[in-house]
Amino acid sequence: VQLVESGGGLVQPGGSLRLSCAASGFTFSTYSMRWYRQAPGKERELVAAISSAGGSTLYLDSVKGRFTMSRENANNAVYLQMNSLKPEDTAVYYCAAFGMRVFWGQGTQVTVSS
Repeated sequence: VQLVESGGGLVQPGGSLRLSCAASGFTFSTYSMRWYRQAPGKERELVAAISSAGGSTLYLDSVKGRFTMSRENANNAVYLQMNSLKPEDTAVYYCAAFGMRVFWGQGTQVTVSS
């Protein structure tokens, strides 16, 4: 089983990034997917979640209207489009799969700074 995140990096405030998570080794279409983040010295928090078929999403209040989570079951991938980024969005972002089991990716660093 693998979840591999990509797309992180350094961006200026107000900028955008698109995170991707490529899944393999399990029946992706039967798992709901989540993006979490963890900033230095803080607990990991749920940023966004999407149902197995992609018909339902939810978001952390502080990212609503700025972040959009989507998935492509045909490609075993999920995405997090992040717009209007703020310094407080700086964190390591993790993709996770929730179903019969729980799987985690290794994380990708997002740094928002001028």
